[in-house]
Amino acid sequence: MGLAQRARDVLRRRNTAPATSEHDVQYGPALPAIPTIHLVLDLALRIGEVQMASGAGAADATATILAVTNAYGLPHCEVDVIYTSITVCCHLGVDQAPVTTLRVVRSRSMDYSRLSATEDLVRQIASGEISVGDAHTELQRITTARHPYPRWVSTLAWGGMAASIAVLIGAGPFLVILAALITVVIDQVGRLLNRRALPFFFQQIVGGAIATGAAMAVYESDLLGDATTSLAVGANLVVLLSGLSVVGVAQDAVSGYNVTATGRAGETLLMTAGLVTGVVLALRVGVALGASEAEVAERLPPVAGEVPLMMIAAATTAACFALASYAPRRTLLVAAGAGAIGQAAYSGLILSTLVGPIPAAAGAAAVIGFCGGILSRRLRVPALVIVVSGIAPLLPGLSTYRALYQLAAENDVASALPDLVMAAGVALALGAGVVLGEFLAHPVQRGLSRLERRLAGPRMSGPLNPTPRRLE
Repeated sequence: MGLAQRARDVLRRRNTAPATSEHDVQYGPALPAIPTIHLVLDLALRIGEVQMASGAGAADATATILAVTNAYGLPHCEVDVIYTSITVCCHLGVDQAPVTTLRVVRSRSMDYSRLSATEDLVRQIASGEISVGDAHTELQRITTARHPYPRWVSTLAWGGMAASIAVLIGAGPFLVILAALITVVIDQVGRLLNRRALPFFFQQIVGGAIATGAAMAVYESDLLGDATTSLAVGANLVVLLSGLSVVGVAQDAVSGYNVTATGRAGETLLMTAGLVTGVVLALRVGVALGASEAEVAERLPPVAGEVPLMMIAAATTAACFALASYAPRRTLLVAAGAGAIGQAAYSGLILSTLVGPIPAAAGAAAVIGFCGGILSRRLRVPALVIVVSGIAPLLPGLSTYRALYQLAAENDVASALPDLVMAAGVALALGAGVVLGEFLAHPVQRGLSRLERRLAGPRMSGPLNPTPRRLE
């Protein structure tokens, strides 16, 4: 039976159907039963909570929630995402009250395995492969599952990240080992404090104090000779800064989610203030006890012959960060590639002598964001894992320590201000560059998708009225 004949049959049945009153006419698609609506909204909220807790932008969480509700037959939903809560409203028509539900985002964690599994679940939902009940059960399994690696693996990964950063900024073998050991101690102390439910602000203070105090103690003991320990401290500060949502702040601000951007920025500034407090406190105590510190080293500009080694160090840094954040094994190589590409772009821009560190950081982050936007869908890897891991080697740990040392140990505000501005500028440039790169990747991704469909050729058409998706 042809399409025209089917259309005539539909018109004939409509003309022979009994007349209905104006109030009986239903406009738009038929909605599921109220209990099913509540189940769908709860599922969508829980998925959005996992994304927000993992550092995803508000725009991404909103799009995911709408994709889930649309997939299960709720096309008229409004989503309001702020930093600490998510609200979804499902409209049932002009003559019925809408169904509105809210979920509070109470905790945040760096668990990229949970984020990856959740995004895989969203793909199954969007393609109609799983019912809402089964999806709810699968999400419960994902959110309650144990980490894919033992806790000691994450601790060693943080230490490896600090060692790689120390190599990246020019430290010698002894300082590389020192940076790794201090980071392992900081991680273990932080784990202990987290069990005591100490707020993360105070954990940052303790971490900054341990990083600085341990390095000063080692320097005073003459175990490292004339080597300055500032490079080891800078590597430790990069590790402590890597958990802050710099990318999320820029994403929300550019996307128009100003309330969420303000909340993220406030938390980032508060955590940075805790880190600053710990570093300054350790420096003040050390100076008061008569400790001295060699001149704080600067991060040397890249040399053409050292770029391959720096790319390897950056790749190791990114891979260790992804491993420490419990990213799936299949994403580690992608994260390492992002770190290497970002460092290559940064070094190339610096060596060209056309731009300074801040524009070079923005350009490198844009390259990382562009590659992450292209590869995330192709490899089914969350873009957040790629970009956050990729920019980790570029975080301004050494500039931050130089500024704090000049403020605390030398009381030189004039000399500290340029380093503070440099550190803040690099952090903002990294976030903005990632957002620009992802924006530029969208049309390319759409073009590649159209090309794939064209190369795949025409497919057999399905039935005119496919079977509705099973909700329960």
